Amino acid sequence: MAFNYDKYLRVNKMPTLWCWGCGDGVILKATIRAIEKMGWDMNEVCVVSGIGCSGRFSSYINCNTIHTTHGRTVAYATGVKLANPHVNVIVVAGDGDGLAIGGNHTIHGCRRNINLNFILINNFIYGLTNSQISPTTPQGMWCVSAQNGNIDPTFDACKLAIGAGASFVARETMLDPKKLEKILVKGFEHKGFSFFDIMSNCHINLGRKNKMASAMENLQWIDSITTPLKKWEALSEAEQLNVFPTGVLRQVEQDEYCDLYDQVIAAAQGKRGKITQDDFAKKI
Repeated sequence: MAFNYDKYLRVNKMPTLWCWGCGDGVILKATIRAIEKMGWDMNEVCVVSGIGCSGRFSSYINCNTIHTTHGRTVAYATGVKLANPHVNVIVVAGDGDGLAIGGNHTIHGCRRNINLNFILINNFIYGLTNSQISPTTPQGMWCVSAQNGNIDPTFDACKLAIGAGASFVARETMLDPKKLEKILVKGFEHKGFSFFDIMSNCHINLGRKNKMASAMENLQWIDSITTPLKKWEALSEAEQLNVFPTGVLRQVEQDEYCDLYDQVIAAAQGKRGKITQDDFAKKI
């Protein structure tokens, strides 16, 4: 029997405003199936999205939603989670939203290890605002803000998340929706900041300007620059340079921010002593 998405969607908002062939719809459906696998009540789910094509995520999914200002998704989501620790909070942002104007908030969400699920839809471009370069745009690609080719080094979002302290970091593409669904479930099950770098196509604004005019050509390019982690580890250092590993790249257990905040409240109310370094499982 086919999966029934209707109960998870605001069907009155259909059809979506995403371009034909856009990967955002695939990611939305994989997220819904992961929520179903988790058995979450949609009344206990909150999706926080920002500005950009990915910002429409919160318009279409039928749960508690917040459509925030540009780059502020993690800030809003942190407030939601601290006020409602029982709520399952999913953050959705684009590579520009999450790594450029919102990069600071992303770093500190990782550092605090607050129990949020951050889905970065990485299409290598500012798709909504007519194709300016983003932090993940590959060097040499043509964009309206780099018409002689992008010279900025390409940002590896997962290395940033790992370096900032996220306790769960994974990368996947939307080429294999079932694999993507499994990765999302693993991250949703994890207690702590779960960061997903999901590579997706924007054949309209990135592709057409860089000899990938169709969705399939853009997807074939994404396939060519990604490989499963075990295969990536078997490559030489030189071969690894322009290839991104997929799968779970980091998963560790460490203190979660809401739990620590509860201890702060208890200390303030005199129910326990002040927090010391000995209280932390993760030492500095």
